[in-house]
Amino acid sequence: MRVLVVNAGSSSLKLRLLGPRDELEAERDLAPDDGDALAAALADLTAPDAVGHRVVHGGARFRDAVLVDDGVVEALTELTDLAPLHQPAALAGMAAVGRTLPDVPAIACFDTAFHAALPAAAATYALPRAWRERFGLRRFGFHGLSHAYASRRAAEPRVVSCHLGAGASLAAVRDGVCVDTTMGFTPLEGLVMATRAGNVDPGLLLWLLRHGVDADALEQGLDREGGVRGLAGDADMRAVLGRDDDDARLAIDVYVHRLRAQIAAMTAALGGLDALVFTGGVGEHAPEIRARTAAGLGFLGVQLDAEANADATADAEIGAPGAPARALVVTAREDLEVAREVRRLLERSSQP
Repeated sequence: MRVLVVNAGSSSLKLRLLGPRDELEAERDLAPDDGDALAAALADLTAPDAVGHRVVHGGARFRDAVLVDDGVVEALTELTDLAPLHQPAALAGMAAVGRTLPDVPAIACFDTAFHAALPAAAATYALPRAWRERFGLRRFGFHGLSHAYASRRAAEPRVVSCHLGAGASLAAVRDGVCVDTTMGFTPLEGLVMATRAGNVDPGLLLWLLRHGVDADALEQGLDREGGVRGLAGDADMRAVLGRDDDDARLAIDVYVHRLRAQIAAMTAALGGLDALVFTGGVGEHAPEIRARTAAGLGFLGVQLDAEANADATADAEIGAPGAPARALVVTAREDLEVAREVRRLLERSSQP
């Protein structure tokens, strides 16, 4: 089965055509609102047997991949305010590809689905029952397609997967099942990210609201002007790592401090660590971040081989020989995970 994977982000639309053995037959990176370029790209590609769309937020309803229909689109639209940077782009991608390939089955694959079976202790906020029941408040988790692929590549019983990109999150994975993660009800919770603040004292946010910062400005500061950008004035980790000034040093120190602490928390949820996996743009391409993170995790059995870490460019072992926990760099391949879910769903639906 040939699968076209559509990964629509806030600033890009990535198309990956995977052949029957997951060989990459074609790829296109487009602007998300360029309908003419999309139509031309689709016309240029070998016709797929199915289309898989990466969707960031599936809410409580979508716990597995699902065929896209009008009801699914309506339900996903209702979740837009929980992932305002990503959900509209995914919906626009579905509509645009659907107009060009109306007879090809389209499947939505969710980043939240990998975390849908989180234990109640990990998924539940300590909030009033009336709020939780009225609004469906719980921790959903994100980057699930990336975490699922990376943890399976590690092939160890207890894995902490570190998806470090513009957005960043960790997952604690035991025997292929996620038991804890750092993002929550929205992708704002957890680690320091490129422009997102991550964990912030809720009392501080209430204080800001009461002192003239309205909800829109608060969202802007937390989601788009916080994180590494808020600390260093630049969201590009490569640029910040290349600087030698107080703001840049503070940004890296805060980023790594929070990352180490959360890796330790994920390890506690697993009861130990067999493999630490780095993936995503920063995780794959910033050996300094990997080295500084691992330097504080020796008590968990993590120790890097300096040369292997510096030289890693794709899937690679970067742990020191004999270290109790493996350390790996895994190239993010959400497209492979989407294609896997698409084939699994269509094979199930075709069985009598």
